[in-house]
Amino acid sequence: MGGLLWIISALTAIPMLKLLPHFGINKYWALACVVPIGVPLLAWYMAVKLQELEKL
Repeated sequence: MGGLLWIISALTAIPMLKLLPHFGINKYWALACVVPIGVPLLAWYMAVKLQELEKL
């Protein structure tokens, strides 16, 4: 079960590589997806950036 979590976390790094530059974040931060807590943190940070972009 633990191995499945690591595989899913690693597979989310691929879409993050493409999404992060649109939010002004360096694409290499997608490597944080390998750590299971990295995906929710990056999603939260992207949401904050999206709110900032909408206010402009």
